[in-house]
Amino acid sequence: MSENQIINAPTKSSKNWVATLLFFLFLGGLSVHRFYVGKIGTGILQILTAGGLGIWWLIDFILIVSGAFTDSKGHKIQP
Repeated sequence: MSENQIINAPTKSSKNWVATLLFFLFLGGLSVHRFYVGKIGTGILQILTAGGLGIWWLIDFILIVSGAFTDSKGHKIQP
């Protein structure tokens, strides 16, 4: 690797992982976890589609627990 190459390390979000998980577990039906991380548009879509008939919520749960869920800026929300 040369000195001129820039390596972009994944940035950790300033949003709290525990808060995101708790919002999902207790208020996931209202998509509060998406509003908390700044994903307003997809939060509204998730409400209107009932979480993609539950599939979208399941995917969100897996992403949050694994630390792969991102905020609106693309930063990972990790424990």
